[in-house]
Order: sequence, then structure tokens, then C-alpha cells
Amino acid sequence: MALLSVDNLSVSFVTRNGTNKAVDNVSFSVEERQITAIIGESGSGKSVSCYAMLGLVPSPPGRIDGGTAHFQGQDLLSLSEAELRAIRGRDIAMIFQDPMTCLNPFMKIGDQLIEPLTLHKGLAKGPARAQAMALLDEVGIRDPQAAMSAFPHEFSGGMRQRVMIAMALINEPKLLIADEPTTALDVTIQAQILKLIAELQTKRDIGVLFISHDLAVVSDIADQIVVMEKGLVVEQGQPKQIFDNPQHPYTQKL
Repeated sequence: MALLSVDNLSVSFVTRNGTNKAVDNVSFSVEERQITAIIGESGSGKSVSCYAMLGLVPSPPGRIDGGTAHFQGQDLLSLSEAELRAIRGRDIAMIFQDPMTCLNPFMKIGDQLIEPLTLHKGLAKGPARAQAMALLDEVGIRDPQAAMSAFPHEFSGGMRQRVMIAMALINEPKLLIADEPTTALDVTIQAQILKLIAELQTKRDIGVLFISHDLAVVSDIADQIVVMEKGLVVEQGQPKQIFDNPQHPYTQKL
């Protein structure tokens, strides 16, 4: 049984020039303990699909026109904002392209890691701090104790992304959504972050939904690839099938 199953999801945005269909009857799934990659250029609808099922598309102008997104027996699209808030960060976590847009520049790294543990798990500060330091070590931060007292601007882009990964995993989610997590990084750091995500996925037995515009980025880590163009799924299959025998012209172009 799939960890996440999205069926016929449609999302549109109402503008002064009319209604624009951003996602049109999109279907895909993420199996337990596997990585599904959604690939497409900017404007393909790949990120909107994920934001919509988590209630993160601003309304107005956005609206969900139809479909379902079943996660552990619940249709995410039918849940209230309070119910979704309980799931976000606890059962489903996200990593974003630019960690500086998500990390609070005025809060120490340690405080930002401890906060979700106290919010979702009710841990006291001492145990929460110990767990946060252990996770910083797990994601490759060399001096976790010093990192806990540092501010985001004191880290490089790669280190900030490692902190974001730690924040995403702090509550041991079942599903990790990674939205272009390596785009802003140089090639060497990009490879390190990809390797880290793949290792953590295996170690923690979680499902990963990896969003990218670059097929090459996911070639070595994805179990399933979904190709999107202009709000439509144009092709999907296993990496070997997609790379060795792409059927759609858009996939061939990518």
C-alpha cells in the first residue's frame, strides 16, 4: 500500500485575466521506504501539487478544483487547517530550496530545532536539546554543541541545508518532501546533500518526494520518476525506463 497516493489532483489560480490551471488531473504515489522524484521545468506544477495537498496554496487566488491525496488512510484535501497543521512537521516534513527563507535569522539554530520537539512531542528542554544535538551530528554538522548556539548566517549554504534537513527530520516524519533542496548549491555540495538524503531515507525507513527540474540530479537516488509539463503528468516510471527509453518528447528534452 502506498504511503501517499495522489489521484486526479487539480489546482487553479484565479487572476484578473482569468483562471489559470496550474495542476490538471495529476496522479502519482510514494511507496513506503522509497523515493519518488517529480521532475519538470519552472511552471510545470510540480511544487504546487505538493503545496496543495498540505494546504499551503494561498486561497485566494489558489483553489483546489478536485482530486484526493491519501496519506496513511486520510485524505489530506478533506482535512481542516488545524488537522493539517498537526500533520505538517510531524508526519510530513518539508525541505525547501533556500533554507534562509525558512530559518529564522533572529533565533539560534538550537532553539529552532527544539521548538518542534516541544510543540509536537511535548518534550522538556533538556531531552529536546540532546535529541537536537544528536540529529545535527547525524546530518554531518561537525560540532553540534557549537552549532546549537549559532545563528543561520554563520553557516555556509550547504551547512544551512543540513540544518534544514535536521529540522525536517526532528519529529521522525513518515514522509519527507524535498522541494529543489540542492538547486542553490554548487555541484560538490549538491552531491553531498543528495547522498545525505538518500542515506537518511534508508536509515530511517521513510518515504521521500523529491522535486527537481533536473533529471540528472535524481538519476541515482529515485525509485520512481514522475515527469510533469504545464500541469500535466506526461510520463512516469522507474529510472532505467525513463533514462533508457523515454517516451514523451518533453522527457527526451529534459
